[in-house]
Amino acid sequence: MSGNWPDRAVEQALVGILVDCEDTEEVGILAEPEEIEEEVVGILAHHEEGEEEVVGPQLKSRQNGRQRPDPAQEVERIENKSAVEVKKKKPSETNPQRPGYGVRGKEVVLWTNYFNLYSKKDLELYRYSVAIPADGSGRVPVGKKAKRIVHLLLEEHFFPHGHNIATDFKSNLISRDELDLEKDEYIVTYRSEKEDDPAPNATQYRCRIQFTGSLTLSELINHLTSTQAGLMFGSKDEIIQALNIVLGHHPKAEPSVATIAANRHFGMNASAQDRTSLGAGLQVIRGFFMSVRAATARILVNVQVKNMAFYDEGPLDKIMIAFMSANGPNKVNLLKFVKKLSVDVTHIVRTNNQGQRIPRIKTVQGFATRDDGRNQVPPPIVPQFGAGAKEVQFFLGNSLGASSSKPAPAAGGGGKKGKKGVKAGPAPPPTGRYISVFDFFKETHNIMVKDPTLPVINVAGKDNPSYLPAEVCEVRPGQPAGTKLSSSQTQKMIRFAVRRPIHNAHSIVTSGGQLLGFEPTNATLNAFDINVPPELITVPGRVLGVPAIKYSGTGVAMPRFGGWDMRSMKFATKTDLLSWTYLRISLQGGRSPWRTDQDFTTKLNEFQDKLRELGISINNYMPGVHITPNSQQIELEIDHWIHRFAINPKRPKLILVIMPEAVMTTVYNRVKYICDVKEGILNVCVVDSKFSKANPQYLTNVSLKFNLKLGGRNHALDPSKLGFIGQKKTMVVGIDVTHPSPGSSSKAPSVAGIVASIDEWLGQWPADIRVQPARQEMVADLDVMFKSRLLLWRERNKTLPENILVYRDGVSEGQYDIVLDQELPALRAACEAVYSAPDTKAGKPRITIIIVGKRHNTRFYPTKKEEADRGGNPMNGTVVDRGVTEARNWDFFLQAHAAIQGTARPAHYYVVYDQIFCDLKLQTQFSTAADALEDLTHNMCYLFGRATKAVSICPPAYYADLVCTRARCYLSGLFDPSPLSSPDASSVGTGAAGASRTPDASLVTIHPGVRNAMFYV
Repeated sequence: MSGNWPDRAVEQALVGILVDCEDTEEVGILAEPEEIEEEVVGILAHHEEGEEEVVGPQLKSRQNGRQRPDPAQEVERIENKSAVEVKKKKPSETNPQRPGYGVRGKEVVLWTNYFNLYSKKDLELYRYSVAIPADGSGRVPVGKKAKRIVHLLLEEHFFPHGHNIATDFKSNLISRDELDLEKDEYIVTYRSEKEDDPAPNATQYRCRIQFTGSLTLSELINHLTSTQAGLMFGSKDEIIQALNIVLGHHPKAEPSVATIAANRHFGMNASAQDRTSLGAGLQVIRGFFMSVRAATARILVNVQVKNMAFYDEGPLDKIMIAFMSANGPNKVNLLKFVKKLSVDVTHIVRTNNQGQRIPRIKTVQGFATRDDGRNQVPPPIVPQFGAGAKEVQFFLGNSLGASSSKPAPAAGGGGKKGKKGVKAGPAPPPTGRYISVFDFFKETHNIMVKDPTLPVINVAGKDNPSYLPAEVCEVRPGQPAGTKLSSSQTQKMIRFAVRRPIHNAHSIVTSGGQLLGFEPTNATLNAFDINVPPELITVPGRVLGVPAIKYSGTGVAMPRFGGWDMRSMKFATKTDLLSWTYLRISLQGGRSPWRTDQDFTTKLNEFQDKLRELGISINNYMPGVHITPNSQQIELEIDHWIHRFAINPKRPKLILVIMPEAVMTTVYNRVKYICDVKEGILNVCVVDSKFSKANPQYLTNVSLKFNLKLGGRNHALDPSKLGFIGQKKTMVVGIDVTHPSPGSSSKAPSVAGIVASIDEWLGQWPADIRVQPARQEMVADLDVMFKSRLLLWRERNKTLPENILVYRDGVSEGQYDIVLDQELPALRAACEAVYSAPDTKAGKPRITIIIVGKRHNTRFYPTKKEEADRGGNPMNGTVVDRGVTEARNWDFFLQAHAAIQGTARPAHYYVVYDQIFCDLKLQTQFSTAADALEDLTHNMCYLFGRATKAVSICPPAYYADLVCTRARCYLSGLFDPSPLSSPDASSVGTGAAGASRTPDASLVTIHPGVRNAMFYV
């Protein structure tokens, strides 16, 4: 494992998993941490050699004592019949039909994390929309408020229907029976949990319920069972949605279960083995994702383990202290951590008729600020942002009419908005006195605030503040953390989440079945005559053969367990490095990993020898520079010295930057921006503590980057393994978009990246980058970006490609059509601008677009010990295109890599547009186009240049992801802003862009000097 990648950059590369660790069930060891977006950081994994648990035998007890069931024969029969039928019809370019099933490889049977859904065939579902109007302030209730209103609506107006109605507790009802809607509106008077009766001034909501149609389950089953190619069924998505609402009703209605994002459910009473502390006020809880899925001839329920960070429940003051003890006293960071938390205020107690305490729920709106209550007379006195209970004072009037800051349940104004009367003439001078929050709670509530230095909490907003000491606020359970985890918390999350496949499979069929209400069957499913036995199904799979890896001359390596050793090998094509140097950075007063400068020189010479050994034609390095700035000067010093190198008459082609571990994120981001964007010099960064102890494997990993950046090919495959690509007529393209992560500035953009091959070897992938509006998944400037790739191909090959094979990363299922409607026309527009009119008229180039899915929830487990790898996963090269797919769609799951520990995540490939494979003259070894595509995609996974292992997704998608990650370094001031001293200051971070401005395109525009190199690896 190469160690020359910053921990913080790893965090940035693992965007999306740092808080919601859905991706951290698996782990794998590749060349770099950032490579393993869905498999996290392999160096943290502990692999026990010789322990070869597999899933099959251990699941026997949960599967009612049965031996492994064979894959459903009826499903296979219909799949085969559909494959025959599709050959009778002309292929469609858009959303093409599956051209048959793959047959290559060794056949295996796999468990998968799906349950069968059984129901009465004549089950009819009646669907209704629920509209909740805005309240008096104009706000439409959402979240927990909307959930409570829907709960009251069913309780007060539809109680006789009991469990025959299911809801998503937002905007939909699904009923087993047709409802007699006798009113246009149903009045719901709001009351909180455990309140017997509504308060006298309780808000009333006039809810509208509208019938939106009936759905018959048998129609969907008939559609999934039909073998007619191309048959469309318009109600499919609606029926799947309705079933998701019915199945999700039980966990959502259960008070002890927290539901996140509609389909992730977490038990708040989880056992000790299903939760652990992350420190600093957070914990991780193991829960379950659930989704109803359509498959050939049946309906399935996908259940997957999820690990998510939640706030600790309990006193807010303890959580704040825990956060500061781990992260320092910065109050802006503390406010980011606690803002919008839902708290139960405990200093005033009300009980219901049963003697139960009625919760008083408030939301943390902020800390005290000097601007609070600016329009109040007299206003609060707040000396500075985040002041404590003894410092914050408000005016306590002698009578209700004499003060704008009257005694209230909380200290300060806190009155209901819009309740103040306006009297004619000048207001009488207020009578009363200023009192601190500390003294108010001591005198009024007999509560002595234990820690008056902690910021007081404002639960009512700046205009009409209402202050509380943190110790009277109890954080409610089930609140997901919306902040980025620290490095320490990330490591604890990974240690908790990474488990052997068998343990996840067991959790799914035991804890998962219970939490989701499948066993015993919950009352709602019983009412709907639906049964979901928590038993994994089996599906057929195949293990594809591994390709031989070719190096220079006659050098050949044969992969074992998904990886290979390149000792005694030379890179497939050598490169020249005539001038290079180093920039060694040490922090002022820091400890050097080298005792003497001669020790450093010895290690640098060792690395230079390794580069020559691997085939790079390299001159001795030019004398470099060792700088020792303090942490405040470090960016200026980096800028200065890299510019000095750039204007040197003997300008180096590449700089090796040796950086200190303590500030490696700052150094790394700055070096990448200055070298890639401003000066145009190739660069490779290593951490001094790792480089000083580097063994030959580490030096080889760094050398892989050198050769790629210099334009070389590290290794290759026999052209026959790449099929038609070996004919030199096909350009392969990778496209991805990355979005702002938790903790990013509100002005952080989304970033689009594109890579494309330049020859038939698929060894070099130059790239382009663009910024675009935040959260926009579709690529805005795709025509311009793609045109640049076509022109580069023509420059290198003196002709244009006849085929364009696109692997599009990061598109959710609901956006497939947008790729066809928006991105395909952009690709076509670029082609029309570059290709001649005769070529365009002749239909050139042919385009195929394949969506690459990483964030899905399908997993596979071996059923036999001899078919498992060393980590208990299926063998690398496992492909599945039956059982959990639909016959009409052309998609497949491919686990090309070997995960050392944890549950391997297969990549999901879905063909949305095809002009290449439908017209492909198949080689003799392929019986169908499905085989040709699966084989090509699998073999490409062995061509990722930065590792001597097969990777989890094919290189074009992988490289596009790395390009987007690199752009985050250039914009680190937005994606990872620095802590602020006050919440109103502008945010400027370590990269080029601060949050005080919207980034312009120049901040990610790569310098012409390195634009056509793989600068991003």
